[in-house]
Amino acid sequence: MKLRKVTAASAAVLAITLTATACGSGDKDNGSGGSDKITIGIKIDQPGLGLKTPDGSYTGFDVDVAKYVAKELGYDEKDITFKETKSADRETALSRGDVDFIAATYSITDERKQKVDFAGPYLLAHQDLLIRADDNVKAGEDLNGKTLCSVTGSTSAQNVKKDFAPKAQLKQVGGYSECLAALQSGAVDALTTDDSILAGYAAQDQYKGKFKLAGLKLSNENYGIGVKKGSELGAKINTALEKMVKDGAWDKAVQANFGPANYQNEPAPKIGNIVQ
Repeated sequence: MKLRKVTAASAAVLAITLTATACGSGDKDNGSGGSDKITIGIKIDQPGLGLKTPDGSYTGFDVDVAKYVAKELGYDEKDITFKETKSADRETALSRGDVDFIAATYSITDERKQKVDFAGPYLLAHQDLLIRADDNVKAGEDLNGKTLCSVTGSTSAQNVKKDFAPKAQLKQVGGYSECLAALQSGAVDALTTDDSILAGYAAQDQYKGKFKLAGLKLSNENYGIGVKKGSELGAKINTALEKMVKDGAWDKAVQANFGPANYQNEPAPKIGNIVQ
């Protein structure tokens, strides 16, 4: 009898424990078992997209998208840890589980899809030129004989020289801020990279009214949210992105982050529609 009483008591304790565990893990889902926290990879040095401010907060369109998605997955903002994820480290960070997903100007390409899965796209960007407000460039060919600035290691400037303006002069520097200073001083005639990145820089207070986008669409860059290969999280993120567009939050985020640069953004892309 005594043994039966102990067994019954133990069973009751076990049942209570299992019930409490089940209740505590069903609300949040990052695709890996319902953790109470979520880690999101972003850029921290791109104004308008992903920027870490001096007070330690994060701003930008990618950040706003990431926060919206996390909320739809069941996470409050306090549950989010943002982690800088540089371009060269993105696939490794996902495969190792360092981050749960990445929203960091992450263009969807066939090569990358061999290593990670993507939700989205959530923004269609294009390679473009940033020029001085009083200048005009109607086509890539107009850069022949002019000086074009980009960041060392970027393919953007090389693409312009190879495909549009073989007589353009290239100036490669360590960071976009150096290109902006050179553009402002007249040392270069244009800065090239994705139009979304250019718009973010042009929208900064110190540059308002000084620069403008040329409005050329030299390439298509379909920004997606990267997740670990085989993760079920991608489908849930797609649902969140569709809701963000439908309820108007996507348009508000575009205007808040790119509006001051008069960025002529493409409409919100449809999930799974990759523009070549």
